Amino acid sequence: MSHTKQYKFLDLFAGIGGFRIALENLGCHCVFSSEWDKFCQQSYLANFGESPVGDIGKVLTEEVPDHDILTAGFPCQPFSIAGVTKHNALGTKHGFKHPTQGTLFFDIVRILKAKQPRAFLLENVKNLLNHNKGKTFEVIRKTLIQELGYYIHYQVLDAALVLPQHRKRIFIVGFREDLKFEFPTIEPSDITIQDLLEAEVEEKYTLTDHLWTYLQNYAKKHRAKGNGFGYGLVDLAGKTRTLSARYYKDGSEILIPQPGKNPRRLTPRECARLQGFPDDFKIVVSDTRAYGQFGNAVAVPMVELIGRQILQALETPISLTPSPQTDPWV
Repeated sequence: MSHTKQYKFLDLFAGIGGFRIALENLGCHCVFSSEWDKFCQQSYLANFGESPVGDIGKVLTEEVPDHDILTAGFPCQPFSIAGVTKHNALGTKHGFKHPTQGTLFFDIVRILKAKQPRAFLLENVKNLLNHNKGKTFEVIRKTLIQELGYYIHYQVLDAALVLPQHRKRIFIVGFREDLKFEFPTIEPSDITIQDLLEAEVEEKYTLTDHLWTYLQNYAKKHRAKGNGFGYGLVDLAGKTRTLSARYYKDGSEILIPQPGKNPRRLTPRECARLQGFPDDFKIVVSDTRAYGQFGNAVAVPMVELIGRQILQALETPISLTPSPQTDPWV
C-alpha cells in the first residue's frame, strides 16, 4: 500500500507490540511507546530495539511527540460519576470534569486533548459495550465526541474472520474531521488451527494424566449441573476458543488432540501464530509469561485491516460535514 506520507503513531498500553507490527506493515512509523509490565518490555525491546516508557500516567503530555495516529489496547476500568461528584463537593481539583479521572483511559484523553492527532484506534473486550449497564462505554463515547471533538466509529469484530480463533473485540476509530471511513469488509479466511501447528512439539506440552483426569472430571461435574464449563478440545479443521491470558494455568480452553495420548497445550509459538504474529517474532520470556503476553495481545491481521481503512480515510480529501459534530445520542 502506497501512501503520500509516512504517518507517525503512538503505541500506548503497547503490550508486546501487536499494534506496532500492524501499522509498521502499512508503512507507518512509531514515535513513542508505553508499557508498564517489565516482561512485556523485555519482549518489546527484543523485537523492536527499544524499551517502552513505563507508567503512562507519569509521562507529561509535553514529553509525548507529535503524531498522526494514537493506538491503544487500553484496560477496561469502571468510571465513577460519584467520584467526580465527591471531588466537586470537596472543592478539590480533578483534572477533566468527567468521570474518567483515576482510570487509564484518562491518560488517553489527556494525550488526545494535548496533541490532537488526526486519528486514533482503540481496542478493548467486547463487553466494554455492556460494562456497568452500558455506562462505562457511554462515558467513553461522550468524552471522545463532546469534550475532544472527535468523530467516532466503533464495531465488534471477530478475529475468526482472519485467524482460526474466535476472539470478539470492540474497535473504536476516531478522526478530527468527519472523514469517509468504513470498517473493512472481510472475506472469511479458510485458515485452520491445523495450519498453525508446529511439526515437532516437546513432550512437556502434553497434559499429565493427573491434569487430564481432573479436567475431564471437572467438565463431567458441570455438565451434570447443566453448565457449559469444561475443556475445549480443538477441531483441527476448525477454529479455537479465545486465547486468554490465563492459558498458562492449564491450557484447558484450547487443547490439541493427539492420537493415542493425552491432549496437549499450544506452544508459545503456536499462540503467537494464533494471534497473527510473524514467525520471526522473538519469544524471549518463559512459557508462562509468553502465554500471558499472547493472550493479552491484539489480533495483528485485524488491526492491520482496520489500519488500512484509517489511512485510506486520512488520504481521502472528502469531509462529509463541514460543521462541528453533533452527538445524536444526547
